[in-house]
Amino acid sequence: MKTQTDLILTAMKVIFWVVFIGLCIKTGALLISFIVSLAVNPEAASNLYLGLDLSELQNTNQWYYIHVASFIISISALKGYLAFLVLKIFSKIDFKKPFTEATSLLISKISHIALGIGVLAIIASRYNIWLIRSKESILDTQYYLDGGKEFLLLAGIIFIISLIFKKGIDLQTENELTV
Repeated sequence: MKTQTDLILTAMKVIFWVVFIGLCIKTGALLISFIVSLAVNPEAASNLYLGLDLSELQNTNQWYYIHVASFIISISALKGYLAFLVLKIFSKIDFKKPFTEATSLLISKISHIALGIGVLAIIASRYNIWLIRSKESILDTQYYLDGGKEFLLLAGIIFIISLIFKKGIDLQTENELTV
C-alpha cells in the first residue's frame, strides 16, 4: 500500500506532465500562428492563440508586433522548459538518498530559469505599457506578459532551496565518510 506522500508525489507528477504538455501545445500554437502571420497570411495575427488578437499592432508597426509576439512566445517556452526540468527531478530523485549532485544542479537550473522568466516578463510588461502610453498600441496583452514579480519570488525561494540542497550533499557525503 502506498503512503500518502507517494500518492501526492504521483499526483504532482501527473499534474506537471499535464502542465508541460499544455505549455508545449500553447508555445507551438503561438509559434506556428506567428510564423503564418508573418509569412503566409497577416490575418492570422487576429487569433494567435485562444483569442489573442495582435492584428492591430501588426497593421500599425510590424516590428512592435514581432517584439510583443516574441516576448509572449519566449515566456511560454521558458515556462514549458521549467515544467520539463521539474519532471526531470521526478525521474532523477531517489528518496533514500535525495541529496545528489544531479538533483542539486537541476534545482539550481530551475531557479535560474525562473529568474529568466521573471526578468523577461517584467521587461515585456514594461514594453507593453510603453507601447500603450506612446499610443502605438491599445491592446491589452498584460495577461500574457504578467507574472514577472511572482517568478522573481519563485526564483529566490528555489535558489535558497538549492543552497540548502548543496549543504545537504556536503552533510550526506561527510556522513558516508564517517560511517
